[in-house]
Amino acid sequence: MKTVGMALVQGLQKRGVEVVFGIPGVHTIELYRGLSGSPIRHVTPRHEQGAGFMADGYARVSGKPGVAFVITGPGLTNALTAMAQARADSVPVLVISGVNRMESHGKGRGHLHELPDQAAMIKTLCPSFTLTTADALEVVLDAAFHAMTGARPGPAHIEIPLDIMSHPAAPERPAQTPALPPAAFRHPHLDAAADLLAQAKRPVILVGGGAKRAGAPLRALAERIGAPVVETVNARGLLPHHPLEVPASPSLPAIRALIREADCTLAIGTEFGPTDYDMYQRGPLPRPKNLIQIDICPDQLRRQNADLPLLGDAERLTAQLLERLESRAPQPSDRAADGASRAAKARSEALADLSADMAHQLGLLEVMRDNLPGCLIVGDSTQPVYAGNLYYAHDRAGGWFNAATGYGALGFATGAAVGAALAAPGSDVICLIGDGGLQFSPGELRTAVDESLPIRFIVWNNAGFGEIAQSMRDAQTEVIGCTPSPLRLEPFAAACDLPYRCIPPTPEALRAALTQGPAAPCLIEIRIDP
Repeated sequence: MKTVGMALVQGLQKRGVEVVFGIPGVHTIELYRGLSGSPIRHVTPRHEQGAGFMADGYARVSGKPGVAFVITGPGLTNALTAMAQARADSVPVLVISGVNRMESHGKGRGHLHELPDQAAMIKTLCPSFTLTTADALEVVLDAAFHAMTGARPGPAHIEIPLDIMSHPAAPERPAQTPALPPAAFRHPHLDAAADLLAQAKRPVILVGGGAKRAGAPLRALAERIGAPVVETVNARGLLPHHPLEVPASPSLPAIRALIREADCTLAIGTEFGPTDYDMYQRGPLPRPKNLIQIDICPDQLRRQNADLPLLGDAERLTAQLLERLESRAPQPSDRAADGASRAAKARSEALADLSADMAHQLGLLEVMRDNLPGCLIVGDSTQPVYAGNLYYAHDRAGGWFNAATGYGALGFATGAAVGAALAAPGSDVICLIGDGGLQFSPGELRTAVDESLPIRFIVWNNAGFGEIAQSMRDAQTEVIGCTPSPLRLEPFAAACDLPYRCIPPTPEALRAALTQGPAAPCLIEIRIDP
């Protein structure tokens, strides 16, 4: 007999799911019965939060939803942090959990893993769907996939009561075609936006994570109007090595000046969040002149109140805007040169804004990029990542991402690096994490070993929470709680069956570790002298 749990796994397969991350339990046995004989690959993390982070990293790199199986109660609450990170960064993650038998809901009888109202708790964060009958399975799956990908991406949750999970499955029906993001046919503001950009003398383009798959039309559009392109954290690598690229945070004074001096600003897939635009809490970015905003989320458009809001998919709308610009009179030949000059000035001044320590850390990031071209650098909240978020030019779209903006979940990188490596076989993957962040999620290194994933775990060991300690000193506050003893990383690496190397924080040592050191997976400790 095929059960509902088995049918759900088949439904995932029909929707293109190739990998699930999960820790089995008595509340999800029927899901695992469905995995038996399925082509879907199962990966076992060491904590449900890690399962969520793995699904997140997989989704960011593959462009497809990441899926996690967790038990009811603690399994789901452990995954909540990862779901919140996915929400903040607009990442499609589907968490599927069990829940106790339907007749027990809300009764408070002390069942194993019981919560007062599991679905209600999740609905404060993201859409949650409860499967109450076997024949509603396809409807629930369609609803969850539409919630994740139908407009602004994000997490979704499905819970299945124990008594429903083991029911006989309903007859199969064909899977519905996934809903596409809203198109932009005959958009009322496109012609007006094209006119503004064609007439602008000093245009600027701001791009966020929503634009990371719009690289080709973005490049052509920027070249057409001679606009410097400011890449926020999740957009790094969109215009690698291009004279119009400005891979720097809009929190920096030089980048704010570039935006302030523009006579027209096109914002694509960026929410103007303070962790990108006001990292130093100096006050919100002054409203750009003649703001044109492309976003897939109507709520984001309402919040910013742009002069010309364009609702729709970033890649489609950027391409349609480019078509309209190309139909207009040729652009003056000096536009490209002027844009490149303004971009070069902004890059130079932004670099000068960095402290000496940050400039040094940036040099180490560039060693990683230059010695492993096209690698994926998955970061945690640690000092070199903070420096890179302020200024770092990557060479691969979507190849630089971390949890040090937005929700800011510490311990993100180890799990997310596993998901990223599974999504991009053959790519070099670097997990860049601090000694403090590593202690949040050390077990996921064993998952990388189990799966034979080519991840270099680079641990920035400053023996504590160095960035927070510096913030306390800057605030003239006594530093308290910032010196948890770090793991002794050589025996820890041995316990994980990982080759190990310890190096000083110099470009030469890092270059040798990357090119002459042990093959990945491995652990490289960069030890900082306090």
